[in-house]
Amino acid sequence: MSKIKIVIILILCFGLYKGYVAFTEFEIGVSDRVAELEEKADFERQGDVIALMMYLGDPPELQEHLLVSNESKCIEMKEIAEETSFAYYECALVDAIIRGGKIISINEELEVLG
Repeated sequence: MSKIKIVIILILCFGLYKGYVAFTEFEIGVSDRVAELEEKADFERQGDVIALMMYLGDPPELQEHLLVSNESKCIEMKEIAEETSFAYYECALVDAIIRGGKIISINEELEVLG
């Protein structure tokens, strides 16, 4: 009798665990799908994002900008770009208009990173 109780308790615990995992993955999956739909719908939004910016000329003038997911990735990309180019690169937190996962325009540079 005690072996059956242990098996039932283990099955119950496993069922609760699977339910918890399914619930948390559902919440994460929904936010990912919302972001994906916004990209596909060509939805325009404004917000603070991290950007890798390239400056050329004397005085330096902003030529290009790239939306980056996080600060460490931006700094890594900056180092690679500086090794292969004579342009000045900068990672910064900017207030920008974004459409389809790309920066359309930069309204204001808020903070220079690393």
